[in-house]
Amino acid sequence: MNNYDRMPRQRFLALDTSTSSLAVAVLENETLLREINASGERNHSVHMHPVIARAVEEAGLTIQEVEGIAVGIGPGSYTGVRMAVTAAKTLSWANRIPVAGVSSLHAIAWGGLESGLQGRPGRDETFWVIPLLDARRGQAYTALFEGTGGEVPRRLAPDGIRLMESWIDELADKLNGLSEGECPAGIWFTGDVSVHAKAAERLSQSYQGPLTVLPYELEGRWVGRLGAERLLRGESDEMHTLVPNYTQLSEAEANLLRKR
Repeated sequence: MNNYDRMPRQRFLALDTSTSSLAVAVLENETLLREINASGERNHSVHMHPVIARAVEEAGLTIQEVEGIAVGIGPGSYTGVRMAVTAAKTLSWANRIPVAGVSSLHAIAWGGLESGLQGRPGRDETFWVIPLLDARRGQAYTALFEGTGGEVPRRLAPDGIRLMESWIDELADKLNGLSEGECPAGIWFTGDVSVHAKAAERLSQSYQGPLTVLPYELEGRWVGRLGAERLLRGESDEMHTLVPNYTQLSEAEANLLRKR
């Protein structure tokens, strides 16, 4: 039994619109009550509020019974990220409940890893997880995490928008600096991988272990789990200052891109 099992029940709403998936979930502490993931459309402004209302109702709650909100703050689609954050702040203000922003890439990394490990041996091994969202022109929103099945992945590199070519070189350098005992049991690229699969596979030149490129669409449960981790510790963000994570290229990478 973990510490959260002994706490009074708390109900949380989670939402993320940073990707093509409109991801909404309702949780009680860390337990999923209801989840709706509407994929394939980016017209989230039309569907978001009806989906939120449906998820809350199907969880057996009213919006007044929700005691906290977890929201993916990106990075991702500029308009999409802003939409979820605005909705979360409005609900927080209207219902006087705390709001906790979480990294959408962190949620993709956790969900992608759990999806890939499902039904496979080796869940207790440690893997590198690299979430990807296409940012066009050879760029991706990405980060680096280290994870084991069933646990929150640990961050090894910050969220950012990076040129995939230079990002793979940076990851190769990180691998080359590890001792044999420090190397991950496997490497997972997950998320919006189709455009960047070829670049990702180039990392196999520097890594002899299993490298997997796994398509994965964000699920609301992982945004909710990350938010619940914060909210159950009593952490939240100041409603008026919570903003989306609009990442930018480093100056060096931006200059390189302009020269192409």
